Amino acid sequence: MAALLSVTGVSRSFGGVFAVREVSVEVAPGELHGVIGPNGAGKSTLFKLIGGQLRAQGGTITYAGRRIDRLPPHRRARLGIAVVFQGASIFRGMTALENVMVGAHAITRSGFGSGVLRLPRHRREERDIRHRAGKALERVGLADWAGRPAEALPLGQQRAVQVARALCGEPRLLLLDEPAAGLRAAEREALAQLIEELRAGGLTMLKIEHDVAFVTRLADRVTVLDLGRVIAEGTPAEIRADPEVIAAYLGQEVVPR
Repeated sequence: MAALLSVTGVSRSFGGVFAVREVSVEVAPGELHGVIGPNGAGKSTLFKLIGGQLRAQGGTITYAGRRIDRLPPHRRARLGIAVVFQGASIFRGMTALENVMVGAHAITRSGFGSGVLRLPRHRREERDIRHRAGKALERVGLADWAGRPAEALPLGQQRAVQVARALCGEPRLLLLDEPAAGLRAAEREALAQLIEELRAGGLTMLKIEHDVAFVTRLADRVTVLDLGRVIAEGTPAEIRADPEVIAAYLGQEVVPR
């Protein structure tokens, strides 16, 4: 099956030091692909290269058969790529539903003028967005919280609102940057169940993660980065048993194969 996302030989340096160097990752349709690595491995840089917040200095990024590495983030969003950033915050002073409605920017068509003039097209689109946002909240189990102030929700539910906001744009590919960071055990379990449900629904996901146990529980395949390079790729079981991965995380000497 052709990959939905192909990252091929991508490199990016800062001040002459490579954050990622000739990194390649492929994500198949419907797959949950994890990218793990110790601090400083290049995970966040790779994430921003795929999302469009950074531009690659070498290599290519292809999505659904189309090269996207020169497209700005909003163009990638319109193609069906949604992003949940690590530490992304909710919009204070807005309800959970209103927060999620913001995520529909990728599919809106009416311009600023029609919004100011409240033209019929804009009103129809606003009703559609509200409906989509409600369905996204239902999908993450927060339909009953739609009218509550988003900042009043516990952190785990705020994280679910952020996921719903990404889902409101009806993406084909969801990028998750350490979504479990800072969550308590019960919140992490709820998030894991949500991710499993999204995968069961056929959504393709790429998840950047530091926690090996969390990502290997959920992922179909895992790519491991260390010092900006890919050092391993395979199933979760293969990754857990790989001596080079163990060395990267624990600082042990690699046993020759």
